[in-house]
Amino acid sequence: MSVRIVALGNEKDRLLEDGQHQSSLLWTYLGRSAGVHDRRDNVLLSSAPHTTFPAFTEYQACVFGDVRVVVHDCPSWDLFDNDWYSSRNVVGQADIIVIKYSINDKPAFQEVKETYTPMIKRLLNQCTVPIIIAAVGARQNDEGPPCTCPLCTSDKGGCVPTCEGLQLSKELGATYLELHTLNDFYAGKYFGGVLEYFIVQCLNQKSSEKNKKKKSRKPNGPNPPRLEQPAKLPTVKTEDSSYSCDFLRLLGSSQCADVTFCSEGLGGELARAHKVVLCSASPVFLLLLGVEAGAAGEGSCSPSAVKAARNLFSVSDSSTGFPTDPTTRGRHPGDPPTRVFVKDPLLCLCLSETLQFVYSGASQWNELEKSIRKRLKSVQEIEELLGKVRFLLGYEKGSTEQAPLRHSTCNSTPLGHLFNSPVLTDVIFNVQGVLMPAHRAVLAARCEVMAAMFNGNYAEANSCVVPIHSVSKDTFLSFLEYIYTDTCCPASVSQATALLVCAEMYQVTRLQHICEVCIITHLQCMPSRELASTNLSVVNLLRKAKFHNAVQLSAWLLHFIASNYLIFSQKPDFLDLAEDERDFVEKHRWPSSRYVQELAEFRQRVQVRRLRCTVM
Repeated sequence: MSVRIVALGNEKDRLLEDGQHQSSLLWTYLGRSAGVHDRRDNVLLSSAPHTTFPAFTEYQACVFGDVRVVVHDCPSWDLFDNDWYSSRNVVGQADIIVIKYSINDKPAFQEVKETYTPMIKRLLNQCTVPIIIAAVGARQNDEGPPCTCPLCTSDKGGCVPTCEGLQLSKELGATYLELHTLNDFYAGKYFGGVLEYFIVQCLNQKSSEKNKKKKSRKPNGPNPPRLEQPAKLPTVKTEDSSYSCDFLRLLGSSQCADVTFCSEGLGGELARAHKVVLCSASPVFLLLLGVEAGAAGEGSCSPSAVKAARNLFSVSDSSTGFPTDPTTRGRHPGDPPTRVFVKDPLLCLCLSETLQFVYSGASQWNELEKSIRKRLKSVQEIEELLGKVRFLLGYEKGSTEQAPLRHSTCNSTPLGHLFNSPVLTDVIFNVQGVLMPAHRAVLAARCEVMAAMFNGNYAEANSCVVPIHSVSKDTFLSFLEYIYTDTCCPASVSQATALLVCAEMYQVTRLQHICEVCIITHLQCMPSRELASTNLSVVNLLRKAKFHNAVQLSAWLLHFIASNYLIFSQKPDFLDLAEDERDFVEKHRWPSSRYVQELAEFRQRVQVRRLRCTVM
């Protein structure tokens, strides 16, 4: 391949003395660049006037080993103008154009700008040829303080300022370079680097055009059949999280409530709540309900915190009327609720809004502030109550972000640190001989089946230990983790399938859909070789998905089998598909049976053609 470069203009400094010689920019680059050499002996080819275009001097060299560069250099604009028709043909065939001028020859620059720039723009009106504008030379008095003598002032007026060079480059859409001298750095690396970049771009464009021409040629032999794209697999949708709504609904129903808030003055019941939710969000309730020392594994709180907490609430056991035992951890089914007396009148008035904020995850501070401002009119009372709520929830002073509880873990939800924890537990699941502590309030809020189980006339309603059958301990532990944290991440298809079965058993629809997405993600990440060699039976997985009402997953698996027809049709369990399922797979298979038939016919024609060529 070859690249044509057209260089126009004279870069010789008019300030040089008569005996001094200055080489051409392109000649200097070709002589200094390490990437430029002759094919024969690593010496540049000599320059010579072009026989067809007398205005130009031609250089030829090789770059990047085997790419021929042909340079047509016209150092005089007068020669370019006198031989206009030949010059126009040379510029029209150029791959790269270099316009040169001396920084210290402003009249010549003005002539280029006013006379020859419009001509070049007309020639390149429909082309995308890269242009480099090279300003060669150093301006007088560029270094040091400016001299004000008449001689230096006149010299400075004869220089071409950078702004005018940039303006010319904008008009032509060119790259502007200033080369102070034609040494190894400016001519070889600076100018040469930009020029070689455009050479590479030109080579890529020519190679692309060449490949397009090859593709456009019609083959002599028979055309192969066209393979269509496989059908797009159906998407599986999951519901938005209802974590906050579940606990707000629990607050409204008062199911499994073990705390009763009362007004200290009137003694009437204000609201019912749940220890596990209160203690997960508030260090004050950890202290009041006697959980802090045992849960955190540390000493008691500071005396000032204890005094401030007792100014807000007082706690007593409803059955005895005496303060509750600080070593109490949980509660047995049927035990009367703990009575909490609200001493503060403002907190007593806005207790409902405060509890809703706590049960929604203690994250929507702006909503709490709006609801309190609707209830209270005094600005002083509003700020006082908000300060007490901050203290109640363990916020830093003046902040609306909760400080981490000392016993919290990496779980993202407030109840996450109570997952698989004996603190405040009131039910224990026995799964394959392993005891797993839990909290009825959390289970009832997140799972309707367990809410009915703990609230109805079932043995589990009054039992502290509940046996779980037909579910492995790892699967049930993952199920409880989702109940508490609203997240799950099965590590394999088998784990996700087992968790899907458990979610369907307890009617937790969102978890079921999350497991469907996990199974699909794992299958999509398997390469074809792994799909062909794996012991995982996608057909059996389809049977389970249908049996456990995973409608989205079963529809996706049918499309997945059809899209990988050549793999699954070779497996023995493919015959276990039902008749309607096999009809669906055959109808939507990829590649289609029509393509396979056309491919066989094409191969047969090619084989016959080869036999004919061999005979001839």
